[in-house]
Amino acid sequence: MAALLEDVDLLARLVAFESTSRNSNLPIADFLCDYLERAGARVEQNPSPDGTKANLIAWVGPPPDRGEKGGRPGLVLSGHMDVVPADEQGWSSDPFTLTDAGDRWVARGSADMKGFLALAANLAARTANSASSSSGLAAPLALVFTYDEEVGTLGARRLLESFPEGAALPRNAVIGEPTSLRVARLHKGHLKIRVTFRGKSAHSGYPHLGDNAIEPAGRVITALAALRRELEGEEPRYREHFPEVPYVPLNVGTVRGGAAINVVPDLCTVEVGVRPLPGMGSEELVDRVKSAVRAAAAPATPEIEKLSDSPPLLLDEAAPIHRALCEITGSTPGGSVSFATDAGWLQQLGLDCAIWGPGSIAVAHRPDEHLPKDEFFAARGHLEQLVDRFCGDRMYA
Repeated sequence: MAALLEDVDLLARLVAFESTSRNSNLPIADFLCDYLERAGARVEQNPSPDGTKANLIAWVGPPPDRGEKGGRPGLVLSGHMDVVPADEQGWSSDPFTLTDAGDRWVARGSADMKGFLALAANLAARTANSASSSSGLAAPLALVFTYDEEVGTLGARRLLESFPEGAALPRNAVIGEPTSLRVARLHKGHLKIRVTFRGKSAHSGYPHLGDNAIEPAGRVITALAALRRELEGEEPRYREHFPEVPYVPLNVGTVRGGAAINVVPDLCTVEVGVRPLPGMGSEELVDRVKSAVRAAAAPATPEIEKLSDSPPLLLDEAAPIHRALCEITGSTPGGSVSFATDAGWLQQLGLDCAIWGPGSIAVAHRPDEHLPKDEFFAARGHLEQLVDRFCGDRMYA
């Protein structure tokens, strides 16, 4: 059994894993499995289809209630193990070494979201160590740590599709994304679409021998800009919860094509991101993108592919996990965030998901990503109160 580490020491171990989505996450998943393998805990992995990655699920306390007795009591603490790359310029220290910067710790993933993972893992480990296999809990505490959230919430979707025990997870869940300890119950989704144009290469001095793949892509980009403006002028339901961006954003994120100035390009790809609001289905938005693309591309017939679909989240304001978190943290009810999370898929397992954690999304995905020490320490106390309320002898109702 691995020795129990201090919270900050465990955080340092976790950020040292370069668990970017382009790499396998098995090294960090295996480390956490070993760390959590102790008396009173049950740990398993849910592998990706190719076996190169895995979700991690750990249980502490009594066996899960499958719904026959009390509506799946207990608590889920969930987060993703992957991080975005740290290839950008501007880091003042090694991004995969936790660096003490006075009132904060600096490292890739410190805020998004290995700080929460360290707190959740240590809370489960301490609870499992504290007593017998029941760990003194009246209801189970479960950890759900996922892979590839950053590239489309792929691990959470895999869990939904391939992990039968998911239907027995406790109903109340905290998704520990960095919210500066403010509680959110709504978020937008993120739909990713790729449009591929195929032409025929030729010497640019003889363009009649080729077929330029970039030219129809240019027309499509203009049409997508028009669709973006159209979406901005609409008034979807729940827009009042997203005052900064009260509409469906559409972003032409990448354009790739061409090999050289003197070569007629035979390939061009355009990738688009669309963020639906709660209550919206993705297929309607996919159809609108397809219609705009096909009309503008004609007579070219590009390939249109949905890369990933992270659903939006809507949690009832009266949900016990929302009320408890707001009470413990002093947050104003009804908060929202404009980024997608694993909660969009986990809610389809019947979980009531609240978004809450230390650190700020404003510093995530940027050089010198950091985690304020005061938020990290405060979050530990808040999580201990949550476990007492949802897993202890006097469970929250």
